[in-house]
Amino acid sequence: MTKTKVTNEPQVGKDNTTKESSVLTNKIKKSKKIIKPENQIPRGQPKSNRPWKTPKTKFSTVQKTKPRLTFEKKMELRNEMRAIKERSKEIKEARKEAAVAKQQRRVENAERRLANERRAEIVQVIKNPAKLKRMKKKQMRLIEKRDLSQVKVV
Repeated sequence: MTKTKVTNEPQVGKDNTTKESSVLTNKIKKSKKIIKPENQIPRGQPKSNRPWKTPKTKFSTVQKTKPRLTFEKKMELRNEMRAIKERSKEIKEARKEAAVAKQQRRVENAERRLANERRAEIVQVIKNPAKLKRMKKKQMRLIEKRDLSQVKVV
């Protein structure tokens, strides 16, 4: 009994048809694994001490561009993007309205607080102008003019 080697390659001299040989070569092609640069061992510090430089690669390893999308896919993507933009616009408008409402409320509260302070003030009317001339600068700074029609005078 003679032993024969089993290989994936078609043997010359045997009765192999072209179909069988093409099937075998296809199996060989599929079994080979292409090592991608991402799967390689990570590189350390380069000798040139320029870490921003990337190692050069062959032109054939450059990623190929994807084929064009079908019209249906393109329209589907366009509609999806339109929906996303509309939703983001709605969210922005809602935020803007909330900010405007908050600002309006802040202004109204400040006005109400000021009106309450004015109503609660105790006012003393200075009728003698000579008293103003005798006052010191610090006291003069504290004097405020008011409309007496809205203020209760003590």
